[in-house]
Parts: sequence; structure tokens; C-alpha cells
Amino acid sequence: MRPRIAVIGSGPAGLTFARVLHRHGHPVTVFERDPARDARPAGGTLDLHEGLGQLALEKAGVLEEFQALSRPEGQAMRILDTDGTVLRDWQPHPGERANPEIDRGQLRDLLLGPVDVQWGRLVTEVVPESRDGVVVHFEDGRQETFDLVIGADGAWSRVRPTVSSVAPQYTGVTLVETSLDDVDTRHPDLARLVGDGSVAVYGVNRALVAQRNSGGHVKVYAQFRVPPDWHANPDRHVGPNQGADLGPADVEGVRSSLLSMFDGWAAPVLDLLRHGTAFVHRPLYTLPASHTWAHVSGVTLLGDAAHLMPPLGAGANLAMLEGAELAQSIAASPGPQDLDKAVRAFEEQMWARAGTWANITITGLERLVSPDPSEALALFDDVQTP
Repeated sequence: MRPRIAVIGSGPAGLTFARVLHRHGHPVTVFERDPARDARPAGGTLDLHEGLGQLALEKAGVLEEFQALSRPEGQAMRILDTDGTVLRDWQPHPGERANPEIDRGQLRDLLLGPVDVQWGRLVTEVVPESRDGVVVHFEDGRQETFDLVIGADGAWSRVRPTVSSVAPQYTGVTLVETSLDDVDTRHPDLARLVGDGSVAVYGVNRALVAQRNSGGHVKVYAQFRVPPDWHANPDRHVGPNQGADLGPADVEGVRSSLLSMFDGWAAPVLDLLRHGTAFVHRPLYTLPASHTWAHVSGVTLLGDAAHLMPPLGAGANLAMLEGAELAQSIAASPGPQDLDKAVRAFEEQMWARAGTWANITITGLERLVSPDPSEALALFDDVQTP
């Protein structure tokens, strides 16, 4: 008899797991709190790495479809000084597919395929029970029992407390996200500034990054060091000699505050903020790089639920590969005892690899949003050096 398996969360980790296991003929149920697949914007773009995210897609049998959708040109990266001087301008070589970009929404749709997702199912608690299995409790009062529950439900996972009491901690860095639509037609100068990939500008304890998505859409991220509640407290300043009060709830007030914070930067760079259509507050949280837990039979975690780290290109890639690897291990485990052994072995492997990447990304964030902007440039030089 096949074990009953549930995945909580329909992000890249959970969907990759479900898609790979489905490929092996094993049914999986995915529970997602969103009421529908298009209930909210899917987010920006992801670069999927060879040996990580792309390997996961190969295991899921959708690598060729990904290659048709992805944007190798999106690997381009330009770095400017705050006065607009071009400091670096990296372009991918012809045929380069080390880290092609794909919109999160496109990736989600690619992975969904035949996966059984139950939308609008908010999990409130997961309780292991030694005899019957693991009970999943839902907001509507219902409950269901499984042999294995996988928490792939992100930073504020409802499954994590079942295995770990550790909570995410604020990094000191906040992102404010905005967007530009139809950029090639409406803002051709900014389209040229961003290019086919990304443009980044680094200053003292702050940065501005713009990244091209598909369909003429550009995501812009202002990054800076502030208290986590800066947007809710108009009396709290960014820091000594670092700009204006931040806290207005209206779009134009946020825009004005951000422009004050980046005052003195080149006009074309500030236009990325001037023309933004809305602003979303995203304080960055992480779990400790050493995060592990005592194994709990019938429950495990994937992705951000297990190892939340700064968004520097590793998290989604690791999450997808973990999902694929765990699914393959389960598919090769014929009985309940083998299932638990497979999950234990997977956790040990995940912790070792994720710990390495967490240290890399936590250090990387410190260098990218730093009192010394040359640290960011040096980091990119390190990454680009063969």
C-alpha cells in the first residue's frame, strides 16, 4: 500500500516534489492557502542554475519546456555607480544557459501540470500521532490524516513548529518592491538602462536593483538597512544622516520618502522609483544557517520552511532540487519503514548543503547592503571569475 503523502504549499519546492513523485506514479495532495492559482501575483523572475533548479526540472521531466520558456539573455548584469557611471557590464556568451531566467508564474504553471492542488485550504496545525499517522488541521475545522506531511509553506511555515521551535529573524535589511509595465513602449530610456537582464546601483547601506521580467515588465527593488517596522512608524528615521522619515501609507508618500533616501543618485536611476506603479514592503528574514531539528516521524520540511535565506539566487534552486531528490527517494522506498529511513537520510543531506548556501547568502547580503559599496562590486567580480 502506497503511503498517504501531503504537501503544504504550492511554491517551487512543493510543486517540484509533487511533480516528480507523480512522474513515478505516486499520488500526492498539495494543499494551498490561496483560493486559486491566480489569486495573487506570482512574483518576479528566478534564475535557475545548472546542477540545481535545472537538474530538478530534468528529474520532473519538464526541462525542455523550461528551456523554451526561459530567457538566457536575462543573465545579463550591469552595475552602475550612484552617478550613473557604468562600472560593470556582463553579457552572457552565445548559448550560455548556466542561469537563465523564468518568471515565477511561468515556472508555477509549468510545474503544476497534472498535480492535484486543493486551493483555499489553510493549514493551522500539523500533529503527529503514533498510531494513525499525521493529522493536518485546517482553518475550516476539517482534518485529514497522512503518513507523511511535507512543509513547503515558506518563511512563516505552519508545519515548522511541529519539528522546530526556531523562528525567522530580521536581517536588518528591507526591500521595497515596485514595478514598471510595458517598459519598452512607455519608458524606452529605462528599458535601455535595464537592458535584457538586470541593473544594480550600490550606495552606503542601500541599493537599487531593477530586473527585467517577460512581457515588458520590470521589477524594481529598493534595498536598505532600517528597523523592520519603519513603514508603520513615521517618527522613526532610517539612521544617522541617512535620509527621511519613512512611514506614509499612500503610494506618493512612499515614493517621496524613497526618493529622499536615494537623493543625489543619477536622475535615470531615480526614474525607476519615480515611475513605479505601487510599492510593497518586504523586510528580509532568515533562519540560522545551522538550522536543523530532531527527526519527527511523518513530518519534514523543504525550501524556505527549512532554511530561509536571503534572496540571492540560491533559495528556490535548492528548494526545487530538494523536492526532486526527496520524491525520488520516496519512490524507491517500498514500505513505511523504508519511507521514514528515506526521509531521515534526505534531511541529513539537505542540512549539510543548505547550511553551506545559507552562509554564502547571509554573507552576500552583508556585502551587497554595506557601509562600503565597493564590497558589492567585489562580490560580483568574485562570482563572475571562473
